[in-house]
Amino acid sequence: MSDDYKLFVCVQCGFEYDEAKGWPEDGIAPGTRWDDIPEDWSCPDCGAAKTDFEMVEIARS
Repeated sequence: MSDDYKLFVCVQCGFEYDEAKGWPEDGIAPGTRWDDIPEDWSCPDCGAAKTDFEMVEIARS
């Protein structure tokens, strides 16, 4: 089931958003898809815009 969760990385600072883990500190529940995060959300570490994130391929076991 979690095989299709994606990881997005801020190109400014390297912060990682993992869809499987969410970001509870900002009220984003585990399992929240990138497309479901509000467009005005910004990187918690550096304040970069959501558009400054890129999806990365990761291997899941």
